Amino acid sequence: MSAEPAPAAAAPEQAPGPEPPAGGGEAAEHRALVLTGFGGYEKVKVQARRGGGPRPGEVSVLVRACGLNFADLMARQGLYDRLPPPPVCPGMECAGTVRALGDGVRDRQVGDKVMVLARSGLWQEVVNVPASQTFLMPEGMSFEEAAALLVNYITAYMILFDFGNLRPNQSVLIHMAAGGVGTAAIQLCKTVENVTIFGTASASKHDSLKESGVAHPIDYRTMDYAEEVRKISPKGVDIVLDPLGGSDTSKGFNLLKPMGKLITYGVANLLTGQKKNLMAMAKTWWNQFSINALQLLHHNKAVCGYHLGYMDEEFELVGGVVAKLVNLYSQGKIKPKIDSVWPFDQVADAMRQMQEKKNVGKVILVPEAPKEESKKEEN
Repeated sequence: MSAEPAPAAAAPEQAPGPEPPAGGGEAAEHRALVLTGFGGYEKVKVQARRGGGPRPGEVSVLVRACGLNFADLMARQGLYDRLPPPPVCPGMECAGTVRALGDGVRDRQVGDKVMVLARSGLWQEVVNVPASQTFLMPEGMSFEEAAALLVNYITAYMILFDFGNLRPNQSVLIHMAAGGVGTAAIQLCKTVENVTIFGTASASKHDSLKESGVAHPIDYRTMDYAEEVRKISPKGVDIVLDPLGGSDTSKGFNLLKPMGKLITYGVANLLTGQKKNLMAMAKTWWNQFSINALQLLHHNKAVCGYHLGYMDEEFELVGGVVAKLVNLYSQGKIKPKIDSVWPFDQVADAMRQMQEKKNVGKVILVPEAPKEESKKEEN
């Protein structure tokens, strides 16, 4: 699945972690992925961690799969402000089975299969999390799919429908269309009648994009995507999803039709290699889009900003979106597309897969090496 798997350590190091709660007794060791410092792929290591049982209001989850997100790549380089300073366990989403309940938990049971959302700390074999941050997996969903749902699909749903107000007969430009959020956004666009999708991705991914519903794939490496959109739709598009930042935000704003909306939800242009690139940072911030309220009034356009990491206290809002997504999954209207599954020991290769933009769909981490058949799973 990859060129060179990360070498296995002879004995795991002791990882930093919270002290077990009073009276919890000594828990068994479990493996965790720990960001030991900012920098390249080698900064994320498998270490041993020993935690206690769940506190009041928490559940203990035996983790079966974890999602890798673009924000995790930025966090490794010190470019993501919602991650505590290293040494720290990253990971914003995972899926597994509830193995113990803390005092006061009434809406979960031991054995429940759940998806988990958190600011960080989920790349472990065992996690203790507030029950309010867990969501029951729908019938028939695999753990890999469950680990691919929350971050990407919540983001795509809220930017398309809550901010974008997507309606029939509209057009959408989706950047990084073969990635996790891009794949989710394409599927969600298909739930609305007659939506025209423009999607940017490297040429090797265009056949896959066409199969998934992208009417106009654009190779951003060899073409000016703004010019390509204008050739097909001279007036532009109704919605631009912008995970890039910098000068691409300005290009996206200029592509909007009257009453169009640009939703910016990332700064992927900051990421140019394994380590932080000060030139890329300077260029991105220098070219950062800026507009005042009076200019917006004259343009008849909207600019919105979205960051799921700052909604960690909005349980009701996020929970409502998850309920809608679970319903769409149960109806067969959405299905997370898994690009590849990597054991914790190969986290460096998993990150490389995403950072070099080789993935089509979601990159998944699992505590143990996946079985051969799951590697070849058809999506």
